[in-house]
Amino acid sequence: MAKSDSEDRVLLTRREALLLSATAGMGIAVSKPARAMDSTKTAVHQEPGNCSTPRTAVASTQYGKVRGFLDGGVFTFKGVPYGQNTAGENRWLATKPPAPWNDEYPALIYGGNCPQRLHDWAIEQSFIQDWDDGYQSEDMLKLNIWTPSLSGSRPVMFYIHGGGYTFGSSYELPSHEGAQMARYHDIVQVSVNHRLNILGFFDVSEIGGSAYEDSVNVGMTDLVAALRWVHENIANFGGDPDRVMIYGQSGGGSKVTTLMGMPSAVGLFHRAAAQSGGGGNIPTKEQQKEVARQVMKDLGLQPNDIASLQKMEWSQLMAAGNAALEKINPPMRGMVGPFAPGPPRAGWSPCVDDKNINVRSFFDVAPDVSKNVPMLIGSVSEEGNHMLSRPTEEEWHANLAKIYGDDKATAVVSTLKKAYPQKKIQTLSYMCSGTFGLNALSMRNNVVKMARLKYELKAAPAYTYYFTWQTPILDGIPGAWHTADLQFCFDNTKRCEQGTGNTPEAQLLAKKMATAWASFARTGNPGQPGLTWTPSDPETNKTMVWDNECRMVNDPEGEARKIILS
Repeated sequence: MAKSDSEDRVLLTRREALLLSATAGMGIAVSKPARAMDSTKTAVHQEPGNCSTPRTAVASTQYGKVRGFLDGGVFTFKGVPYGQNTAGENRWLATKPPAPWNDEYPALIYGGNCPQRLHDWAIEQSFIQDWDDGYQSEDMLKLNIWTPSLSGSRPVMFYIHGGGYTFGSSYELPSHEGAQMARYHDIVQVSVNHRLNILGFFDVSEIGGSAYEDSVNVGMTDLVAALRWVHENIANFGGDPDRVMIYGQSGGGSKVTTLMGMPSAVGLFHRAAAQSGGGGNIPTKEQQKEVARQVMKDLGLQPNDIASLQKMEWSQLMAAGNAALEKINPPMRGMVGPFAPGPPRAGWSPCVDDKNINVRSFFDVAPDVSKNVPMLIGSVSEEGNHMLSRPTEEEWHANLAKIYGDDKATAVVSTLKKAYPQKKIQTLSYMCSGTFGLNALSMRNNVVKMARLKYELKAAPAYTYYFTWQTPILDGIPGAWHTADLQFCFDNTKRCEQGTGNTPEAQLLAKKMATAWASFARTGNPGQPGLTWTPSDPETNKTMVWDNECRMVNDPEGEARKIILS
């Protein structure tokens, strides 16, 4: 987990940096062994494989044919180009379509990830998440497709990875793999890589001129380009371009809500889900211009020397950008993060440029341009899980008091201990830690806010959820950590058994959650036989709780979340 210093020298982990920023599957028996999963790691294959590369695993795109592979009845295409290499002279320019090719393109392995700092998590954190840093390249505009057939017209589930806007990839977590959704839920699964950090959100319009007027938001316009590729090509992979669901977790959820406010994305998706993220307090374009000016000054470059920036090694560029942010942004005090009130902070994120992005979507308002798009909005109970953090009750209280004051700290501790007497203090602290980082109670407040904003449009509904299933791994201390729900909504408890244990209970919950996500993609309603999911409203905050007992609850964590609002 790479680290970055704040102005007051508080060290933020990469996860904490996120703040700155009815189907066929129901018929599958829970006890049925999982097939071998596709993966970057061959060691995860637990059964004899049946991978092949038949001539039938060739699909057409508007740029040329792509050859994938067949495994367990699923056609898989990895690393399919939707844009050109973004290095060199293409840095910070709008996505350029791929150059057509004549031979079959070997879509057999994941593409490179946007250059980024690598993680350095605690051993336990790395174990439960089974993180994969992958490899890095500025030739990263690639997407991945899993489909049960190249014919037909299935709903498309387009997943956007997390990591704020600074790190991560389409295959950072094994939970992202889409074979299970294609195999058992009859959908076409897509995931995507795009530009991040200073390579995706750096305003060089004053340096390079009018050709770079969109540079500050190319990380988001990359995603629009990927969605446009899906709209134009996914029918050749058995997908329905008029039933596309975009969804993302953490920073991916924020990308989803940003896309919902972008005019250029209108019509390219038809359902949306923001999971443990969304609605960020993004900066102005002028703030981002100030970053660029500071970078040029610090590097000793002429104001119009775009060529030197495009030739510079990315890590040197990133270091200069991060140093500029430290000089420009004020010290972090009190409550910080994308949901916090007050002036936004400059940084690696989209900004309001009054062209590609003209609203702080789901922070100020639910955008009218996507009012007819139904939403799923939710969070998990231990968002702030950080396995190196092991406070005593006294230390937990003291940390809370620094942010919220002594009275609120006492109320939070008392309320959570009463609600969850079986949880250890370490696990309870992950629900509201009082330190810089992810906060489950703040996330619940954000879920309620976003659902209210969506409700006020009086158009398509918002369905909210709260994932509270507690892992048996590591004595249950990790709880339902940030990203834990992905193992279930992708139906990947076997592939992710280091986090789930792949217990019968986990398998059953995964079938229900994956069915709900697939049903939502298919119809816009996440309900399924035996489990009705009612839209949320500001009066009741009706929410689906995902646990061994799945149920609708009015405003889960309502008492605790309101303490930090008061």
